[in-house]
Amino acid sequence: MPSITPDDTVIEVFGGVDTHQDTHTAAAIDQLGRVLGTHEFPATAAGYADLLAWIRGHGRLVRAGVEGTGAYGAGLARLLRNEHVTVIEVDRPDRKTRRFQGKSDPIDAIQAARAALAGERTGTPKQRDGHVEALRNLRVARRSAVDQRADTQRQMKTLIVTAPDELRARLRGLSVKQLITVCANLRPERTDAVTPLTAVKLALRSLARRHQQLSVEITDLDELLEPLVAAINPGLLAANGVGAEVAGQLLVSAGQNHDRLTSEAAFAMLCGAAPIPASSGKTTRHRLNRGGDRQANAALYRVVLCRLRWDPRTRDYMQRRTQEGMSKKEIIRCLKRYVARELYQLITTNDLELAA
Repeated sequence: MPSITPDDTVIEVFGGVDTHQDTHTAAAIDQLGRVLGTHEFPATAAGYADLLAWIRGHGRLVRAGVEGTGAYGAGLARLLRNEHVTVIEVDRPDRKTRRFQGKSDPIDAIQAARAALAGERTGTPKQRDGHVEALRNLRVARRSAVDQRADTQRQMKTLIVTAPDELRARLRGLSVKQLITVCANLRPERTDAVTPLTAVKLALRSLARRHQQLSVEITDLDELLEPLVAAINPGLLAANGVGAEVAGQLLVSAGQNHDRLTSEAAFAMLCGAAPIPASSGKTTRHRLNRGGDRQANAALYRVVLCRLRWDPRTRDYMQRRTQEGMSKKEIIRCLKRYVARELYQLITTNDLELAA
């Protein structure tokens, strides 16, 4: 008897990809979760195209789950989006699943495909080809320079603590700016580097000049970052207590495709400013959220501190809640939640794009 199902029926398939630096392992499953195959591809532009063609060779690709879309999978996610493929960002399998099923690249790829099939993960990856991505790259360089400058300053103060008495007495009472200038202008004899006094002078001079160079680098990056932030979202930059540093961090956390944030509550959760329910039985309470993007959480914290100093409404709120018995930490957490709601509206209502 001939089959009543046409031979040219195209089945729906779901893809999963376990990404690495040099290779990506792909898996394809059908709509019933049956594995159709796994294959390894090089992590190159040609490899991405072959991977997509391989999955589509099993049927009509509905959506793909990809691990590490913000790292090794960024190039693949960009190609899939350009090919109008729905990409779901998936996490690695939990420890319980790994204990029962083991660990390998094909296993992780199959789990990513099944996560895309089941809808267990619905996160949309950030776009990595817009002006917010350019902002992120510049901010990475600036943050690194700021951290290294702070480390250099701490190292200088540590050396001064153990320096000979004459040099320590000369440098101990100086401000940071004066200390950097004085140490950068030291003229020790290089031929006498075997003595502790000369060696510490050489070290302090080297660190001070490094501090000055990093300060110049930070200033140069700020000259690029401030106009870029203002061009992307001038309304956010004009908000009370929001500067270029805070606005840049929140724009990077939200991403170029900020429509992936479905609500202001989702944005607050992303920033770690949404309280977590911790109720049980007759107890109804919420606990501190220690998750989310901690850099975005710190940005909201800086906004709150600025408004507590200069904004009358925020100061009145602090006074009223203090009279109700709340601690300062609890009040700041509430204020961060309110600030997240306000800034989310400014981020999502602004669709200004720079000219290509």
